[in-house]
Amino acid sequence: MSELEERAAPANNLSRRSGWLWGGHAPLGFSLLLASFVIDQAYKWWMLNVYDIATQQPVQITPFFELVFVINKGISYGMLAQDGHGGQWALAGFALLTSIGLWIWLVRGGVGQLIAASLGLIIGGALGNALDRVVLGGVADFFHFHAYGWSWYVFNPADVAIVAGVVGLLYDSFKPSRNEAAKGS
Repeated sequence: MSELEERAAPANNLSRRSGWLWGGHAPLGFSLLLASFVIDQAYKWWMLNVYDIATQQPVQITPFFELVFVINKGISYGMLAQDGHGGQWALAGFALLTSIGLWIWLVRGGVGQLIAASLGLIIGGALGNALDRVVLGGVADFFHFHAYGWSWYVFNPADVAIVAGVVGLLYDSFKPSRNEAAKGS
C-alpha cells in the first residue's frame, strides 16, 4: 500500500471509530433520526392544533382504519401506565437514556448502513414519544386499524419509525455475514 493510500484509507473507512458522538454512519442515522422526529411531531401538532382530532373523532377512513385521539400513559399496549407527571418523566428519561445508548452503539459499534438507519429510526421515534410524555402527559396516538371485531392498538408515526427500525435490526441479524460472525468463522 502506498503512502497516499495509507493516508486515504482511514478517511474512506465509514465504520472506523472516530469519536463518541459522531463517526461512521452517524450522518445517515442522524438524518433518519431527525426526519422521523420532525415528521412525528409535525403530524401530531397538525392533528391536535389544526385538524382538532379531539373534537372530530373517530374519523372513518376505510372500513378497517380510522383516526382517533388517545393519550397513552403507558408503553406498548398501555402496559406500565403512569398517571402522574413523575411517571411520565421517568418513562421519558428512560427513553432518553436508551436513545443515548443506541446512539453510542450507532457511532462506536462499527455498524453498517442498515443498522445505522434502523437505529436512527428507533431513536427518532423514541425521542418523539418522550417529548409527548413531557408536553402532553402521555403519548399521542392516532392510527387505529380494526376488522371483524378485532382491534389493533392505536399508534402514531413515531411508533411506525420504531417498528421499521426494529424490523431493520431483525433483518440484519439474519444476514449470512452476521450468522457466520456469531459462529466464530
